[in-house]
Amino acid sequence: MPIPVRVLRISDRHAAELENNLWNGRFVPAAMDGGPTRPWPVSVRYRGGHTRAYPKRSYEVASQEGTRHYNAEFDDPSLIRNALSFWFLDRIGLPSPSTRHVLLVRNGARIGVYLEIEAVDADFFRRRGIRASSLFYAVNDRADFRAAPGKGLLDGYEYRFGGRTGREQLRSFIAGLHRRRSAAETAAYIEKHIDVDNYLRWLSGAVLTGNYDGFDQNYAIYRHRPSGRWRMAPWDYEGTWGRNCFGKPVSADLVEIGGYNALTRKLLGCPPLKKRYRDLLRALLRTAFTERAIMPQAEKLHREIAPYIREERAGRGGYAEFPDELGTIRQYIRDRREVLIRDIKRL
Repeated sequence: MPIPVRVLRISDRHAAELENNLWNGRFVPAAMDGGPTRPWPVSVRYRGGHTRAYPKRSYEVASQEGTRHYNAEFDDPSLIRNALSFWFLDRIGLPSPSTRHVLLVRNGARIGVYLEIEAVDADFFRRRGIRASSLFYAVNDRADFRAAPGKGLLDGYEYRFGGRTGREQLRSFIAGLHRRRSAAETAAYIEKHIDVDNYLRWLSGAVLTGNYDGFDQNYAIYRHRPSGRWRMAPWDYEGTWGRNCFGKPVSADLVEIGGYNALTRKLLGCPPLKKRYRDLLRALLRTAFTERAIMPQAEKLHREIAPYIREERAGRGGYAEFPDELGTIRQYIRDRREVLIRDIKRL
């Protein structure tokens, strides 16, 4: 079945403005056509970090229908790692962005296969019936819940909504995390302010998929209004399933079983919470994180885009690596299971 086509129309003047604003993130007006209806007005800008310098760039497109990201997945020779990760994280109980692969056309020129990703924003929560009072993106490696000297507690976060109250609540939570307490008092503090089940599922997802950058950046944190607790949502899982964010192969034991941020260290220092994490990991290793559970979805995603990737000329490595990527993902699952089954006994 053909993948959907998205047609982006940008005037010459606004295309030049987009190039001039490559690094500052300003939107320009455009139009998008995604089906039988006439084109609708949108705002578009480039997105990403180092990837903005690549020949195949990623886009953020905002309209009255909501915001969508169009990721080039330039560093991922499979182009499916983000999609497979969000599918997996949704299966283990995390609210995760919906995705689909599309063929992107800009001003009549076919520019390649992209991953269309639902933005984590107010509409994301509304569609799922989740009442979120504030939202922040972890945009750099200072979003690690530390209280380091000379470091603002919110330096690593990009504010999205929630006002001054939301900022103060997150700052207060991080500061309070570092007050000296016994393990039992720390556990009580964490359970009061964090949705522990959600956090452990988020932690498990990053550990299982091998998302090295996902512990201190590339996540969303939001405050659940009814409970008053902070929750996590995934955001950017391209560097997973046996490759890093630059597409380089990595060992299955690269990511430690306990992850890499201050909140996780505090949580795993509390015996009852550590036990909950062990129990959850064991359950996921028996059920969700197996070749039998994951590979059919990986094969489906791979099969859907295979006819288009052969024609792709912008991707690093061209078509050569694409056919073997299912084997890379399968081997990662096997190796990662062995590593975690071994390490969980020492956790």
